[in-house]
Amino acid sequence: MDIMKRKVFLIGLIIALTVIKGYSQIEYFFKLESGFIDYRYNTIRVDSGPNWKGYYLEKRNGIDLNITNGISCNNKFYGGLGIGVLNFEGINGFSVFSDFEYLPLKTRLSPLINLKIGYSHIWNQYKNGTGTILSELGLGLNYRISKNIDIYLKSGFLLTQQSLLIPIRLGFRF
Repeated sequence: MDIMKRKVFLIGLIIALTVIKGYSQIEYFFKLESGFIDYRYNTIRVDSGPNWKGYYLEKRNGIDLNITNGISCNNKFYGGLGIGVLNFEGINGFSVFSDFEYLPLKTRLSPLINLKIGYSHIWNQYKNGTGTILSELGLGLNYRISKNIDIYLKSGFLLTQQSLLIPIRLGFRF
């Protein structure tokens, strides 16, 4: 009887997965984006002590290059994991993040809402550099070039390295 329950469970699981795959239209995507990161201000104030070497980022603009891999559902919801390379006027670093996007319209030109949450690390004046949480909220426009290729432009707010930054990004989704 125990073997019979297992067989029924496996058959049910196979049927459920087949039905879910048939109706959900889940696809794989790859995204490449680059942008300019405009420094605004430090989000904290520090009373300097004897070992304080300055803010993590001090009035430095930057550029980044990000690559994201993930899945899309109905060409409206996108979720994936990404890595990025950072450069803030000579201070190099990297970021690792989860990336979520939503396109509210299925038209050729659609608004875009983006959320990134992750970790960034830069090699600044501190020994071994500094690592902090990265969070970004962005809005933009997405243009569907073909069924499998999109181009987008977005901007928003980026909080990382104890600083508020304004990223302006251009990207391609395949």
